[in-house]
Amino acid sequence: MKKLSLLFYYILFIIYEELVFSCLIYKAFPTSLWLIILFSLPIAIALNIVSSLFKEKANKIITYILTAFIVILFGAQIVYYSMYESILSFYSIMNGGQVTEFIDVIFDMILRNWYGILLFIIPIVVLIILHKKKIIDFEKQNLKETLMKIGALIIIQVIAVLCVNFISTKDIYSNKNLYYKTHVPKLTAKRMGFLTAMRLDLQRFIFGFEETLVIETSSENIEDSKDKGYNVTNIDFENLIENEQDEEIKEMHEYFNTQEPTNKNEYTGMFEGKNLIVLVAESFSSLAIREDLTPNLYKLYKEGFQFDNFYTPVFPVSTADGEYITDTSLIPKEGVWSFKEIVGNYMPYSYANVFENIGYSSNAYHNHTATYYNRDKYIETMGYNSYLAVGTGLEDRMNTSRWPNSDYEMINVTMDDYINNDKFLAYYMTVSGHLNYTKTGNAMVYRNWEQVENLPYSHKAKSYLAANIELDKAVGELINRLSEAGKLEDTVIVISGDHYPYGLTLEEINELSTYQRDDTFEKYRMPFLIWSGSMKEPIKVEKVGSSLDILPTVLNLFGIEYDSRLLIGRDILSNASPLVIFSDRSFITDKGRYNAITEEFIPNENTEIEEGYVQKINNIIYKKYQMSRLILENDYYRKIMK
Repeated sequence: MKKLSLLFYYILFIIYEELVFSCLIYKAFPTSLWLIILFSLPIAIALNIVSSLFKEKANKIITYILTAFIVILFGAQIVYYSMYESILSFYSIMNGGQVTEFIDVIFDMILRNWYGILLFIIPIVVLIILHKKKIIDFEKQNLKETLMKIGALIIIQVIAVLCVNFISTKDIYSNKNLYYKTHVPKLTAKRMGFLTAMRLDLQRFIFGFEETLVIETSSENIEDSKDKGYNVTNIDFENLIENEQDEEIKEMHEYFNTQEPTNKNEYTGMFEGKNLIVLVAESFSSLAIREDLTPNLYKLYKEGFQFDNFYTPVFPVSTADGEYITDTSLIPKEGVWSFKEIVGNYMPYSYANVFENIGYSSNAYHNHTATYYNRDKYIETMGYNSYLAVGTGLEDRMNTSRWPNSDYEMINVTMDDYINNDKFLAYYMTVSGHLNYTKTGNAMVYRNWEQVENLPYSHKAKSYLAANIELDKAVGELINRLSEAGKLEDTVIVISGDHYPYGLTLEEINELSTYQRDDTFEKYRMPFLIWSGSMKEPIKVEKVGSSLDILPTVLNLFGIEYDSRLLIGRDILSNASPLVIFSDRSFITDKGRYNAITEEFIPNENTEIEEGYVQKINNIIYKKYQMSRLILENDYYRKIMK
């Protein structure tokens, strides 16, 4: 009986893995299967060549190793996607050593995705069977066969690249642009396959990559905007443009000069002179705001600003990206940890730098490892006078041996640092709401379990609520201590989440939700709480907003002088057009929602959409991504404001 060609095995193996990946990640059969196959064939041929160079025994071993490596790569991606909803980058692989602190979380995600991992493993089982039955050919190939396969590899790769270059090339996120000019791994993987996306990422990681896509936007400069009630400062962009030799920096000057600033409004300066306490809360969601279980969070929502159409999209580096967006109003750069790369830059609009300039003290706290994600250096870059976390002294004040540590205890042992100051800013990155959501593996869930054990939900849903009871206790401590110090009416508390609770499945999220949430947009609908004891009544805000808008909104409320053109987000309370940007380039506006994966726009009811609307918003989003990246790479604020 004629044996099965090893090349045929590799072709079926790679295409199968790509199909399973697409169905699991994008929940759909790939529409561009032909292109995925074209890019998969050269990979299969290359694997076949490598595993046919030696004698039969060595070739068998190499085949098993290569098969196992590819399976592990796909399996690791499905686990990674379950947490971060992004394509694993080589930058994260090289910088992810501290992830071992969350080994239990990784195992939980592996168990959650057992069926997908099992599907990826099937080819190994098939290979073993084929090997045992001696059906597959592991013989060494001769030079002529090797040369023929190399030739075929080159020809097919050229055909694939030609298809990318000449078929449907006009769209901003065309295959051509994704392949050559812009870095959007999630779209690249959908169109050309996961392995091609990884190959491009590795290539760009090793050799560097500069986006070269040129997009013109139609924003118009508003003359004398400072005199007309806009949030701008005296930056002479015309002079900067005239004297700039670097074309990239010049392009930035031109872009920001033509951005429409946000208007000052009835809420400008509403909290001027008050103290500020900011909490970026781990996995904080509106699911955790309940009158019965979390009365303090409920109080802040019912009595403060009610942003009911607010979204916190998840970006590739999870907590670090979520915190970065909240603190900087910039979009994270694809393929790196912006949290780490921003270190050393000048950040004039960070909370600490802004408030220290007007006489406030500034203290930052985190109840987990001080150095995780290089947070210690990041906090220093943001300008805080002090930073207390595990490793820099917090362990001397409270028990930090649990997982996760207590938000309540952190608040309790740190408030004396600043509460007696005339003007203070306190910044907290919390951790009590962190997964895993289990009674046995989460100290905060165990601590608060009695309050949730009889609720009619699944174990994980109840555990999530129990974990957030600890955050609620922390907020209650803030309120009580501020009240005792006579500073409740002179202090503003701002709370937002870093990302949605990805430790819960969509089904578990919907157990706790008051409405049915989808996997594309609504699971990212999150709370944004702004409250002060001085507020006489709640303020309901129906306008759409996102975590990118937090910083400019807070700056405007405190009457801080800032240049709104230089921030990527917008003050939600201004008349600026709303725009929620997702990491895969999907978006929500006041006119509707666009799913970049399916390339479908769903307009709001009774809303007319002008021709070319989606392309127009895509152009705006691309420029926001580009300018966020260039601000990071060029330390741009230092160039124009120092």
